[in-house]
Amino acid sequence: MVYQPAAGARDLLPLDVAQKRWIEDRLQQVFHRWGYHQIITSTLERMDTLMAGGAIGRRAVLKLQNDEQEELGLRPELTASIARTAVTRMAGAVYPQRLYYNANVFQRRESKHNRQQEFYQSGVELLGSRGLLANAEILLLVSESLAALSLNNWHLVLGEAGITRSLLEAFPAKLLDSVRNAIANLDRVALDELPLTDELHERARLMLDLRGRPEVVFARMANLVLEPAQLEAVNGLKSLVELLESSGNFSIILDLSLIQTFDYYTGIVFEVVTNADGQSISIGRGGRYDNLLGLYHPQAENIPGIGFVFLLDGLYQILSVSQQLPQTTPATNWLVVALSPQAYNTAFAYSAKLRNSTHLVRVEMDLGERDEKAIREYAVRRGIGQIAWIKADAPPVIESV
Repeated sequence: MVYQPAAGARDLLPLDVAQKRWIEDRLQQVFHRWGYHQIITSTLERMDTLMAGGAIGRRAVLKLQNDEQEELGLRPELTASIARTAVTRMAGAVYPQRLYYNANVFQRRESKHNRQQEFYQSGVELLGSRGLLANAEILLLVSESLAALSLNNWHLVLGEAGITRSLLEAFPAKLLDSVRNAIANLDRVALDELPLTDELHERARLMLDLRGRPEVVFARMANLVLEPAQLEAVNGLKSLVELLESSGNFSIILDLSLIQTFDYYTGIVFEVVTNADGQSISIGRGGRYDNLLGLYHPQAENIPGIGFVFLLDGLYQILSVSQQLPQTTPATNWLVVALSPQAYNTAFAYSAKLRNSTHLVRVEMDLGERDEKAIREYAVRRGIGQIAWIKADAPPVIESV
């Protein structure tokens, strides 16, 4: 019998891990420079915790049960877990809190072909601040993070969930899901077939057209009759776009049909996309969720939040094409060989001395059972730089391979 990973799961071999760490390390350095601290939350959550924010459907969660018959799920994303942790385990914390994570998540996929169900993500959450500066910080952090990976050909697709929600309120409740799906999928045919009044059909078509260069979209929005709260949100979006464009690092597509995460977010929403071989690939997403933490807070206190996640699988796909990722696992620097049993302690001591360096030095001990020729062949195959031949009563003999 050949044993394989569970359907939808996978193993990461040493080179896979080295490439994954290459991405995570560069992102982590940026997060640190911006004052973010790492948080690690439970892989398992109660189902009511995962469902509270409406971010993902119940069918998409891989479910378990414990001895107490509690319904548990493997986390499909991190924001809900961090929101729960922040208000239940970090009581009295000084806000704003800047947190980041590197984690695996699990999303159940309905497929007969063992589609991937375990994914890797790296992201941040900025808790306790609302408004222009917090929104700008998150998006500028996205830009600097991608620059650290030498990724330049990407676009920010930016929407505003509050505006989109208010524009959808005019549609009949029984048709709302159909309207949302048609707009989210840019499906004009499905939209035209819905039993709507001429006025609502025109409104739906206009929402489909609220996508493109910011100046074009804002000009189209001028044709809408907006309530004061909607105007305030539009003006906030304009200020954010102006601030980002002044940095010179953004290619912005404004998209007020960006509603697939509509139930989860309350303000700006965004997706980061790039192209590979003519195919558009999503490498990140995020947005503002000012009501989420209140769902977990013991006193139902609303604490604003905004964050983003990088999809490491998408980043890997892009970076592997550009050959930026490591192509081999890190080589061992030294191979230490004890030439007799009497030299074992001396060999271990010499290995410890080599490892006790201000920078990382990889040192292997030869474990015996090979002659000198086989040892040299092994060192060549593994790319080991130097061999230290150790005798019990003489200085080491250093050989460069």
